[in-house]
Amino acid sequence: MQPLQAAYLSLLVGCAVFALKWAAYRLTGSVALLSDALESIVNIVAALAALWAVGLSRRPADANHPYGHSKAEYFSAVLEGVLIVLAAFTIVREAWPRLLVPTAPQTVGVGLLISLLASGLNLVLAAFLVRSGKLARSPALVADGQHVLSDVITSLGVLMGIGLAWLTGFWLLDPLLAIVVAGNILWVGWKLVRDSVGGLMDESLKPEELQQIRRALHQAVQGLVLEDKVIEIHDLKTRRAGPSTFAELHLVVPGEMSVAEAHEICDRLEETLRQLLPGARLTVHVEPEFKAKHTTFTIG
Repeated sequence: MQPLQAAYLSLLVGCAVFALKWAAYRLTGSVALLSDALESIVNIVAALAALWAVGLSRRPADANHPYGHSKAEYFSAVLEGVLIVLAAFTIVREAWPRLLVPTAPQTVGVGLLISLLASGLNLVLAAFLVRSGKLARSPALVADGQHVLSDVITSLGVLMGIGLAWLTGFWLLDPLLAIVVAGNILWVGWKLVRDSVGGLMDESLKPEELQQIRRALHQAVQGLVLEDKVIEIHDLKTRRAGPSTFAELHLVVPGEMSVAEAHEICDRLEETLRQLLPGARLTVHVEPEFKAKHTTFTIG
């Protein structure tokens, strides 16, 4: 399934899950189930934002955006993080009076069953979104899936807690669980915002990914190093923008090498990187031997 179709599916399931959770809250009056339903509203808004971002990020490069529109996905993830924070504060506001005066919810059994059905739908959706997002290298879909998964985890905790309160009559658990949910989704929101801001600030790829790139480039030119056609590769820089990966490096070759030969080596490096990271874009700056820094990962 394409990223845009996955985003539509996320929106559709999000609406269904919210309807079920709101019904569970209305039946019981449980503030913990209300917190669960409020988080589902965030899911719906986030799905809308992801739908917009995924559609925009897939637009081809144009005169005003020569590197494409892929960073749009990070705005969606930042918005989702902010919405999570707002939902957490709303939950605490609703739960606080119940801490002072605990109230027993009504029709608890039916409400728990409805909420359990909603959590099952969310679990399937979360697994699908994370898998689709990783395959398409879409931060917006991955963020949406991770948020939905956190919703599943907190929902299960809420259901277990309310079930325990139902059995014991200790209804103070209801607002306490709501506050725990608020704390958990605050943590999820912080991680989403942190990762998205990193993308907007052009953070480098993770160390393990950089090591894979260095190893692949080294293997690509190993024979050329031995033939004195490549002296070294240095100043590797990387960044990620949504589904796109950008890299640049300096390639040091003998000064007498022809442009055609140097270009052929550049093509080999570009193809190597594309095989490792589909869709990656590599910029190579060719330099003569006196530019060598002797701090390279491919020096012969």
